[in-house]
Amino acid sequence: MAKAKTVFFCKECGYESSKWLGQCPGCKSWDVFVEEPIVKRSSSGLGKRELKEPELLSSVKSETESRISSGISELDRVLGGGIVPGSLVLVGGDPGIGKSTLLLQTCREIVNKAIKVLYITGEESKGQIKMRADRLGAFSGELLLLCETNLDLIEDVVNKHKPEIVVIDSIQTMYKEDISSAPGSVGQVREATGALMRMAKSTGITIFIIGHVTKEGMVAGPRVLEHMVDTVLYFEGDNYASYRVLRAVKNRFGSTNEIGVFEMQGSGLVEVKNPSEYMLNGRPEGEPGSVVSASIEGTRPILVEVQALISHTNFNMPRRTAAGTDYNRVNLLMAVLEKRLGIQLGDCDAYVNVAGGMRVTEPALDLAIVTAILSSFRNITIGSKTIMFGEVGLTGEIRAVNMADQRVVEAAKMGFETCILPQANKGKLKTPEGIKLVGVKNIGEVLQYIKENR
Repeated sequence: MAKAKTVFFCKECGYESSKWLGQCPGCKSWDVFVEEPIVKRSSSGLGKRELKEPELLSSVKSETESRISSGISELDRVLGGGIVPGSLVLVGGDPGIGKSTLLLQTCREIVNKAIKVLYITGEESKGQIKMRADRLGAFSGELLLLCETNLDLIEDVVNKHKPEIVVIDSIQTMYKEDISSAPGSVGQVREATGALMRMAKSTGITIFIIGHVTKEGMVAGPRVLEHMVDTVLYFEGDNYASYRVLRAVKNRFGSTNEIGVFEMQGSGLVEVKNPSEYMLNGRPEGEPGSVVSASIEGTRPILVEVQALISHTNFNMPRRTAAGTDYNRVNLLMAVLEKRLGIQLGDCDAYVNVAGGMRVTEPALDLAIVTAILSSFRNITIGSKTIMFGEVGLTGEIRAVNMADQRVVEAAKMGFETCILPQANKGKLKTPEGIKLVGVKNIGEVLQYIKENR
């Protein structure tokens, strides 16, 4: 028998090669090629191609997409205002993080509005889906449920029932009969996603796809999968924390900076309307090394607690640890403190943590990190009603940050009485009632203010 012809695909970018390569010429990644059989396509459906004329941009009518509310405001925020008909949305996340729970809750809210929804599962039985649905709450509308992995049969069911929204759980279990490789392989995932994309665009049906993730946290399968869909959402969270963060890393219909915050409870996911209050819950007062800062996620200000612990070590190489923020940024800020303020941290272990499991990497957190390190090293207590934000440069200057007015308003709303911020931002702000603004130009002024007001 003739040997079946195969080809090698890059799992990251989909680059195709006739032989195995150590490094992908397309994305420069190493050890990412997998062997797949060649897909034979029939030419029976190919006719004479019709020539299409290009159209002037000025003559094209712009259409404002009409969105469908998911009934979950945090999800609508991340999607850019709601669900766009005909869009293809990929939802990824670690196993057990709550992807299926979130989409099943979304289905419940949508069917309660008399909108037809089809939930297709290739991993669980109908009984398992029913058990989860009973735990989430009553469904006043009718949700269509299908257990199937054959994508050709799924297309027939969709064409017959014509739902407005379809959920695929998960894309790694779907397969097409004309491809000989196993479900979850590069070829199957790519072709299945392509078929779903054509279905969504030709029929106007919104399709949600649940995708598995690899140990690196990326969606399993070829990287081209993320390029094919309209929106990519990642569901993040710590296995030891009850909160979950839904983040958009790609969105053709809205901003990619918005996040949605949820809390996992026994009855499912509950929206966190005030993330600042949730993140500061249980914050110690009157303890050195604890500072509150204001970060921005999309258009939403969120207050977080930055903690630092500085302790002398007897080892030659001090330990540096950063949780919830950039490790290299912490090392840079400690070098600034040593150079500009003459503080000797070379014989000290340093541990910096953003409490609550939140990950914040924006530069506005610099001032809080520097102050927390100073507070722990000098054993100085920062007032519990004091908040600060600002970017710290290599010369020790405090640089302005964006959306300072929203950060200050959120701090005043949460009951803070003093806000330390860059002097460049203070001159442009209106001081809200009940809060005092303190403008600083460098870290020396910050240290002086802390000493005078401790």
